[in-house]
Amino acid sequence: MKVTFPHMGHLWLVLKAALTGIGLEVVVPPPCTRRTLELGVRHAPESACLPLKVNLGNYLEAKELGADTIVMAGGVGPCRIGYYSQVQREILRDLGCAYEMVVFEPPDVHFNEVWDKIKYLNRRPWQEGVHGVVMAWLKACAVDALEQEVQRLRPREARTGLADAVFRRALQELDAAGSRKEVKRVVKEIKGELAALPLKPDARVIRVGIVGEIYTVLEPLVNLDIEKRLGALGVEVVRGLFLSRWINDNLFKGLLPLPGHHPEKTAPPFLNHFVGGHGWESVGDTVTFARRGCDGVIQLAPLTCMPEIVAHSVMPAVQQATGIPVMTIYLDEQTGEAGLQTRLEAFVDMLRRQKGVRAG
Repeated sequence: MKVTFPHMGHLWLVLKAALTGIGLEVVVPPPCTRRTLELGVRHAPESACLPLKVNLGNYLEAKELGADTIVMAGGVGPCRIGYYSQVQREILRDLGCAYEMVVFEPPDVHFNEVWDKIKYLNRRPWQEGVHGVVMAWLKACAVDALEQEVQRLRPREARTGLADAVFRRALQELDAAGSRKEVKRVVKEIKGELAALPLKPDARVIRVGIVGEIYTVLEPLVNLDIEKRLGALGVEVVRGLFLSRWINDNLFKGLLPLPGHHPEKTAPPFLNHFVGGHGWESVGDTVTFARRGCDGVIQLAPLTCMPEIVAHSVMPAVQQATGIPVMTIYLDEQTGEAGLQTRLEAFVDMLRRQKGVRAG
């Protein structure tokens, strides 16, 4: 069994540690590129949302590397991830790709089924498997902590790209780390290197929150590296969606001491219930960012994403009540870099003018 999975930001690092830890041979799909997108677009339904298309491209590229089994998440509610596996299975079968698909539905709905699939995949004694899961969790927390520091540094570094170069090396070292001690060492050393980077003496930084559907928020190919673009414009990006927090909220039910999403507390009265995907969280996080003094919010979503369309529909009320500007960007395979850059520059210019008026 050679297992692969969808590529989403730094998820590969976490899943590789977990799946290797239970004794599986892991085929990490290549990082998402234009070729990945083109493969998915070529074979997926035109009306399918962008994550489904990119995931399909991941599977086709992983097949070229010898993968024969896909591990992926399912879903419930209005979000269409609930039928990704069925659509992708039929497409791959039509293309002659003999894949086995192991789909993990939400554990709070199908716990016994999830447990059965874990037992099916496990190839090692349970003690070793637990060690692999613990290492995956530690690496998720490490990546997220370092990424937040990079987000803080991008608009302040004296030369664009220095923090990202250090972060890329951190990912390689974390991937190779085999113990808790090694993970801690990497985090400590990388934080030291980041702290030593030269900074601009007079950086005029504004803070923008990123909300939206998790795939478009975390996968740089899909959002056209929006965080780096904003950093180059002097924007410190903040967001609530990180892998470790998502794992804690959805798998551990918020039992671990990490900041979590509580849309039931922050989204009302604008949106009072779950609408699928991350729509509820998008509204709640926007309110949270307004309360924390962010200068603006950008909502990211795949074109035709129903949960984010619902969230988008109530954003004007959120803006009116909190005073925070919100720009929504829908993404598909036709999204152009020049158009996105122009929108970002205009939004940032507006935020700087508003901040200057408030300061005056």
